[in-house]
Amino acid sequence: MAKKPTAQSPATKAPAPVAAAKPLSPATHKPSGSISSNPTPPTKPAPQSSLSTQSSPQEIIIHVWNRYLQDTPSRTMLLDAFMAWLVVVGAVQFLYCILAGNYPFNAFLSGFCSAVGQFVLTASLRMQTSERPPLGASAAAKKSTAKTIDGISGEVMEQGKISSERAFADFVFGSLILHGFCVNFIN
Repeated sequence: MAKKPTAQSPATKAPAPVAAAKPLSPATHKPSGSISSNPTPPTKPAPQSSLSTQSSPQEIIIHVWNRYLQDTPSRTMLLDAFMAWLVVVGAVQFLYCILAGNYPFNAFLSGFCSAVGQFVLTASLRMQTSERPPLGASAAAKKSTAKTIDGISGEVMEQGKISSERAFADFVFGSLILHGFCVNFIN
């Protein structure tokens, strides 16, 4: 009668023969006697440069978010974060008005209009300080930086754009006017 081979557990199996090892360089030999190899750092998969027509909504959202983080300057991201905060503040005020009532209606209206007005002013500042040329501009127009001097204010202007300092000053002035009206409207 033929003998059946006995099943061996993985722990009792004999190790497979190892191929001849290369001589170790001094950089991989530790003085304590143990040998280690330099682990290769994990590589990130390269993000897709373009989307196909069969892309899922999740892939599209991730692609747009990665492009936003890659291409957007930090100043613009800061303005976007402030605009998101203003949306949250306006939504909380509106929900409070719906759930708890709007007894001092002037106070609610003033606070909500302040959040909406500040959002509009911040969006205007973001558009004026955007560093990206328009989408339809040619390559030569994107590279050229024709500067002129405004005859009234004496300010240096780039192709009809006002400077970022002037845009910020307009933003601050508009914000002061807006909040002055809102504080006056509370009572």
